[in-house]
Amino acid sequence: MSYTTLVTVPELNLHIADNNWAAVDCRFSLGETERGRRDYLQAHIPKAVYAHLNEDLSGTVITGKTGRHPLPSVALFTEILADWGIASGIQVVVYDDAGGAIAARLWWMLNWVGHEEVALLDGGWQAWQSRGLPVASGREYRPRKHFEAHARPEATVDAGRVEEIRNDPHHLLLDARSVVRFRGEVEPIDPVAGHIPGAVSAPYEENLTSEGTFLPPETLRRHFENLLKAVPSENVICYCGSGVTATHNLLALAHAGLGRGRLYAGSWSEWITVPGRPVAKG
Repeated sequence: MSYTTLVTVPELNLHIADNNWAAVDCRFSLGETERGRRDYLQAHIPKAVYAHLNEDLSGTVITGKTGRHPLPSVALFTEILADWGIASGIQVVVYDDAGGAIAARLWWMLNWVGHEEVALLDGGWQAWQSRGLPVASGREYRPRKHFEAHARPEATVDAGRVEEIRNDPHHLLLDARSVVRFRGEVEPIDPVAGHIPGAVSAPYEENLTSEGTFLPPETLRRHFENLLKAVPSENVICYCGSGVTATHNLLALAHAGLGRGRLYAGSWSEWITVPGRPVAKG
């Protein structure tokens, strides 16, 4: 059996010694970019390799052109996956300590290059620790494998496509940032506040319980159906500040059984690089 959205801590623990399972620690802090790696080296799920958001899950930032976390090339990402010992037939489990806000990016990226045997650890690092399960320290390595990508370019859209559909009633643009950032009341990261006109606020935190686990699929389904109305999932485009937490909504959509949306990977931080692009507040 393969897992394609979420996996529980007990299930991962059953397979922790299975070479056909690969855990990836994605802990990361935007405000302190080396903290996640330090935390990983101190303690992590046994046999897990580490994925750094800036170094492994993002491409080169070009000032004035890209967002803060552009996607790497498929070729570069393929090499990273091969170094992590990931290939066809490997069940990947991704986790972080932020309710999946960072790890969902890797979940989405693996789907983007055609590897669907990937699930997010529900509850993340905290759920593993709360059960008193073993941890390891130091850097882990897995034997290198050959990863063959089957890229899905249709999984992403660019700014031009967003401009075309943002007021189209047959499409839906979901903003995963907090409500106050969406409204433009505060903006702690990017130089311009607000949102893309026509977008609907859908904070990724609303996918989670107070314990940091995902809401049940039926609850998520009701939540998103209220947002989507009659818009089919393939016409749903998710964005956030830089294309990271938006993937949390895409994971939630899939877990709810509503299919695959698409990602505007450049997101808000790319949108505002071009003077004259419309910005909305409130």
